[in-house]
Amino acid sequence: QVQLVESGGGLVQPGGSLRLSCVASGRIFRIDTMGWYRQAPGKERELVAGITRGGSTNYADSVKGRFTISSDNAKKAVYLQMNSLQPEDTAVYYCNAGIVTTTFARDNFWGQGTQVTVSS
Repeated sequence: QVQLVESGGGLVQPGGSLRLSCVASGRIFRIDTMGWYRQAPGKERELVAGITRGGSTNYADSVKGRFTISSDNAKKAVYLQMNSLQPEDTAVYYCNAGIVTTTFARDNFWGQGTQVTVSS
């Protein structure tokens, strides 16, 4: 019913930058929230950054000042600009959206994940 497609991951050196994109499509009535989570090997999945439909944002302490989340409601898209990347940022990054579908059901949806590797 709803699909989230991510892009922009890859390999980057410490101190480098990447920009992740996520586009939602399908039976969408309204997107209330969008966010980025990440999961490193052997660790729990954690919230990196989130944004509401009205533009309110929040960030994990570990990425404040380095990452910026933004969205385009018309495109049903969310972005994550990642600067000053460090090896500890290495993880699979997942897009998440809180969506009201066209059947008026509220649910969370996940993207397939995109690998971000920070290594020299």
